[in-house]
Amino acid sequence: KNVVLCDPMLATGGSAMMALGVLRQAGVRDERVVFANVVSCPEGLRRLASEAPDVKIVTCAVDAGLNDQKFIVPGLGDFGDRYFGTFGYSEGLW
Repeated sequence: KNVVLCDPMLATGGSAMMALGVLRQAGVRDERVVFANVVSCPEGLRRLASEAPDVKIVTCAVDAGLNDQKFIVPGLGDFGDRYFGTFGYSEGLW
């Protein structure tokens, strides 16, 4: 099985590792996984390199890092909030 695992952002790597855990339980080997994202940061890239070195990573941009709230900076804000319009629009953030 080949899998393209998509997530808009790679911040801490927590979501990616949880998704990889599900794939592993289903019998998918790491070398069959391509993790595709739009924005990543060094912290998340290091975690995947350490815990899932056989996963290929494709990213469009690598931002500087994470802030105290674990958001990628400068980043895009919270992708889920932006996508679903749950926070930020009425507050004037974007």
